[in-house]
Amino acid sequence: MLNIGLGIVRTKAMAVLLGPAGVGLLGLYGSIADLTRSIAGIGINSSGVRQIAEAVGSGDTLRIARTVTALRRVALCTGALGSLLLCVFSKPVSRLTFGDTEHAGSVALLAAAVFFGDISAAQGALVQGMRRVADLARMSVLGALYGTIFSIPIVYIYGERGVVPSLVCVAAMGIATSWWYARKIKVERIARSVREDAHEVSALLKLGVVFMASGLMTMGMAYLARTIILRKVGVEAAGFYQAAWALSGIYVGFILQAMGADFYPRLTAAASDNVQCNRLVNEQAEVSLLMAGPGVLATLSFAPLVIQLFYSAKFQPAVEILRWNCLGMLLQVVSWPMGFIVLAKGARNIFFWAELASSVAYIVMVWGGVLRFGLPGAGMAFFGLYAIHWVGIYMIVSRLSGFRWSASNRRLASVFLPLVAGLFAGWYFLPRVATVALGGTATLLSGIYSIKRVCELVPLGRLPRPVRSLLRLLKLTPPDMIA
Repeated sequence: MLNIGLGIVRTKAMAVLLGPAGVGLLGLYGSIADLTRSIAGIGINSSGVRQIAEAVGSGDTLRIARTVTALRRVALCTGALGSLLLCVFSKPVSRLTFGDTEHAGSVALLAAAVFFGDISAAQGALVQGMRRVADLARMSVLGALYGTIFSIPIVYIYGERGVVPSLVCVAAMGIATSWWYARKIKVERIARSVREDAHEVSALLKLGVVFMASGLMTMGMAYLARTIILRKVGVEAAGFYQAAWALSGIYVGFILQAMGADFYPRLTAAASDNVQCNRLVNEQAEVSLLMAGPGVLATLSFAPLVIQLFYSAKFQPAVEILRWNCLGMLLQVVSWPMGFIVLAKGARNIFFWAELASSVAYIVMVWGGVLRFGLPGAGMAFFGLYAIHWVGIYMIVSRLSGFRWSASNRRLASVFLPLVAGLFAGWYFLPRVATVALGGTATLLSGIYSIKRVCELVPLGRLPRPVRSLLRLLKLTPPDMIA
């Protein structure tokens, strides 16, 4: 919730200071940095989480120390290499993205953000692999806070010229924050040569290459989609797309982040037991759907107001993309827990080919959608991506672990999916006032139901004290739970 609040402040400020064109540039530079990090990092931050989680599960302190040492050394080397490559190829990257070399200096400056980001990701992998969830939460909040404090003044002073320096500054704050929490973890110090680390490095890289390919495809999708919109519709359209994309991730993003933070390491430890594995996935999917459903309905109901609140009236063309994204967001939340089965079981080939098929399908849909429907076609492509992904990943995990949806998840899906689809259609076939009224009612009722259901699933004592007090005040907890 703190991140969402800070996100409102940051995105609103950027929208007012930069306008649609500047926000489009911010998204493009961010995509370049993310894409470079994905290539240079070789996926070791994600594979590092899995390797550390396995080492912790074994209880072998020496194995933990070996894995951590190898992770840090590889991160340092890959971060330096990625930064160097971005500097060397800054002109070709600028020409490919913007059609000229005028932005080459800014692209080269992004190399610092790439280096800082790679190191902080490795330190975050250590914290995550150790399942220090509270520290992960603090890192996330501090990262958002520093991003707000430092990026807004830089952009205020320098305008569009301050976009890249603000990204570098935020990345620098990220490495400081991750270092502070990583240093708290006591890891046995061992003296090992590079040759002795070969086995650990090999294990990191084998799975890391698959994660890199997946990350590369994900970042590549985002980069190519923005480039297609920039070339076919214009830089302002890229800003509208960036606005809708960012809003899609603000609410659902913290649910997906929580999945990766604690659920993924926990599922990895139970990956060999299919019954336990499937139970964990069904539990995660149920809680995620209960938390995401009302938020998606609220975003869909009040999309014009949400765009104006987070950005400004100039960004109204982003509303239709956001509506299509809402459909994809719900399918994304439902399909992600299943995808972790593939990761936890280390099925590298299946994971790679599934990601490749999804990425190719998405880019084709963006290209065709933008050519046929203009800017809203990009939102249609996002929905199409997760419709295909949901079907494909369900077929894969049903064969890997015998996964089936639980009865409670089927009931939840039969409530939320028709509600979201009906509200989406209402914007095209009903008066605006009627659609907002129906959406507001659906959001309120589904929110109350979700809170009561989550309270039944989560022991009251596990919730923070202020939340317990609020639930008691609103009488959303059964008397026996209060007792």
